[in-house]
Amino acid sequence: MTNVIYPTTNLKAVEQLVLERGEGVYVFDNQGKQYLEGLAGLWCTSLGYGNQELIDTVSEQLGKLSYSHMFGGKSHQPGIDLADKLAGMVPMDNAKVFFGNSGSDGNDTHIKMLRYYFNAIGKPEKRKIITRERAYHGVTVAAGSLTSLPANLAHFDAPLEALGILRTDHPHYFSGRQGNETEAEFVERITGNLETMIVREGPETIAAFIAEPITGASGVIVPPAGYYEKVQAILNKYDILFWADEVITGFGRTGNDFGCTTMNIEKPDMMTFAKQLSSAYYPISASLIRGDMYEAMIEPSAQVGVFGHGYTYSGHPVACATALKVLEIYERENLFERSAQMGDYLQTKLKQFADHPLVGEVRGRGMIGAVELVANKQTGKAFANGSVGAYAVQRCQEHGLIIRAVAGNSLAVCPPLIISEAQVDELIEKLGMAIDETLDFAKAQNMLAA
Repeated sequence: MTNVIYPTTNLKAVEQLVLERGEGVYVFDNQGKQYLEGLAGLWCTSLGYGNQELIDTVSEQLGKLSYSHMFGGKSHQPGIDLADKLAGMVPMDNAKVFFGNSGSDGNDTHIKMLRYYFNAIGKPEKRKIITRERAYHGVTVAAGSLTSLPANLAHFDAPLEALGILRTDHPHYFSGRQGNETEAEFVERITGNLETMIVREGPETIAAFIAEPITGASGVIVPPAGYYEKVQAILNKYDILFWADEVITGFGRTGNDFGCTTMNIEKPDMMTFAKQLSSAYYPISASLIRGDMYEAMIEPSAQVGVFGHGYTYSGHPVACATALKVLEIYERENLFERSAQMGDYLQTKLKQFADHPLVGEVRGRGMIGAVELVANKQTGKAFANGSVGAYAVQRCQEHGLIIRAVAGNSLAVCPPLIISEAQVDELIEKLGMAIDETLDFAKAQNMLAA
């Protein structure tokens, strides 16, 4: 019996796959079986496995300075260089960077900095945060409260009211449209709902609106055209900050440098990064805020004597050195441009499943996509639970492909950015076999709706 408490796992179904090593876009289990890693681990291994340049970087930095904290005025060059590099890349004014260890703690940091900032400028009542239905922003107590997925909220008693969490509509046209509503009408309705809620709650009480430009765990939702333009216009009207959670979409995943670029989000006030920042070779996150927000926090910290927030591993020198090398490789290998080209190929291949009798929608941008399985193709009726998606994932695994079912029965794909066309073809072939077998399963279990 294992002594591990496994994360995001049915605790009655543990250790179904024990991985031993990785190479390129493939991983191998302890029996030697090869799998194409179709979700880049957890949306993060952009440069694949066994990259010797990154291994050497980690080893070199461990030998030079294996650890140093950043408390009390201490610093180190990898941390300084990484912050400067990120500030020069992002579509923000004079961005300032706080380092952490994961996307969850990166979003937690933002919640604390929001409160610190608004207290500093004399608006302590401005503390509520708008998240969306079907959102995913982490699993810590605070960031987990921004997450809207039922499985992540059940039994945990998240302090939603205490944290001032508000929820507005998700921007998924396929599952959220009403009647014969067009995409434009859908956008108009849900953004109208957002404005109505802001007015009802009082804009003077609302600090920020958080969104993944394109969502991950909630089903790879790509909002319709014009959605973010309308959202930002409303937020600007009521002096509410736009907070871009780029933990999944940052650094080439959507075919551009950032998801904000892909989705026409102009100058976010805050951005959160993790995952592809280091290609998962070392844990690191980055929480970025506008320079003027940081400036407002300086004097209050001096009055207290310290900015009382930070982690033991904030700005870990090995993590920072690794992330710097990853960003260097992205630039040197033109991986953002390659991601756009390979992403077009992947999206074209995924669209071949659109006519499959089990598929309701195929969606995605760049190197992230999803195939949603439905009980009735004509109406888009969803399955009652996630068993169909779970079965499809198991069939993929049997065929040597690792993916995830998200938001119930949407099969998410998010391969390493280094994947080749031939390997995309392999992914699609194995995914297709699994979907065909899942259709047979659904028919045999009488799960299809008339």
